Amino acid sequence: MALASGCAHEDDDGSSTGVLVGAPQEEFTPPTGKLSGSLRILAWSHFVPTYDRWFDDFARRWAGRVGVDVSIDHIDLSQITTRVAAEIYAAQGHDLIQHVAPLPQFEPAVLDLSDLVREANRRWGPQAELCRQSSFNPTTNRYFAYAPGWVPDPGNFRRSMWSAIGLTNGPASWDELLRGGTEIRRASGNRLGLGMSQELDSNMVGWSLLCSFGSSVQNAEGRVTLNGPEAVAAVEFMTRLYRQAMTNEVFSWVPSSNNQGMVAGRLSYITNSISAWRTAQRNTPAVARDIEFVPALGGPAGALAAHHLVHNWVIPKYAAGAAAGQEFLLHYTANFAAATYSSMLYDLCAWPGRTPELANWLRRDPFGANPPDKLALLADAAKWSIGLGYPGTANAATGEIVSSYVVPNMFARAARGEVSAATAVADAAAQARSIYAKWQTRGLVA
Repeated sequence: MALASGCAHEDDDGSSTGVLVGAPQEEFTPPTGKLSGSLRILAWSHFVPTYDRWFDDFARRWAGRVGVDVSIDHIDLSQITTRVAAEIYAAQGHDLIQHVAPLPQFEPAVLDLSDLVREANRRWGPQAELCRQSSFNPTTNRYFAYAPGWVPDPGNFRRSMWSAIGLTNGPASWDELLRGGTEIRRASGNRLGLGMSQELDSNMVGWSLLCSFGSSVQNAEGRVTLNGPEAVAAVEFMTRLYRQAMTNEVFSWVPSSNNQGMVAGRLSYITNSISAWRTAQRNTPAVARDIEFVPALGGPAGALAAHHLVHNWVIPKYAAGAAAGQEFLLHYTANFAAATYSSMLYDLCAWPGRTPELANWLRRDPFGANPPDKLALLADAAKWSIGLGYPGTANAATGEIVSSYVVPNMFARAARGEVSAATAVADAAAQARSIYAKWQTRGLVA
């Protein structure tokens, strides 16, 4: 797949197709059977605007070739879980629904997509383990979702701020984050941006910290393991981090808050995808040049970071367009190189062979990174990224724990001084055990 010379830019199409200049050529494989009727798609509103424009045109081009009438609605990611629940309860709505975190709690109401995953593996080899673990339930032996892609969650830091305290390459550990974040706030007022709110990024931060301290919500067998000294230590650490290097804004954040704070130059460090930096490239170039990335921070038990996002496509049992939906997902995966490019390298493929140019793009960003290899560390992101079922798989219980914000609420209660770290952990563990017990009686958790 050849790239056009020069750098593409977010508003530089080069055509009316919604495809960025230099994007890989799309390929088309005819469906295995004749398709007809309609396909109604509900997808999240992407943080990188070029992606939605590409996706909508991509879907329409495919639909025109296969004889399907497609409609596409985009929705803010914070509203998707509620919307899915409403449509499933009403047994009507979209045929194909995308979320950016696992939705295993809806397994009884969606199709088993095992055949679809097997076909994808047949075509392109084994699926990335993080994506498999985020869409497969070993208790029922079903794929409750199809996960063709994911997004890593590196640390984003301001090099000038960290250089001023002697950490030019940013923090490498949670301890360095605490020490450096404290010094930077004391010297300049700039703070860390790690959420403890009822939103997705706060979940990711909390799970990353827990696992790096040797704790987890569950073990590999799907049993609750949250209540232990490692979890208490993680909560005590987050409390110190908040009191020394953050402000109470982190208790009311929405998913875009850390992006906005970083782009505005108020934050010294966030954990996020590359979207804040891409926005800064467009709106505050001087800030963009100063933003660098680090992999997962090291803790007492290692350096692990929850994925930023993992795509979960589900097909409700009521869907009349189920066949078309599955064929579309195969076509989408076959062309994931175009998806990665149109997301400006935000989305990575669960079948890495579908993006053969990725290593080159990360070493020399086609969208104007300064320096060009700013994203090179993402080539190894799968090695330090984990799912929200770690060290096991996502399941209905972890899905409910994520959607009810058990983990960020645990951290927030202690950080605000409402309860001790030990009490916050014990209460969260009790809530987790109740959730697991409920889903065990329904046969969805071992």
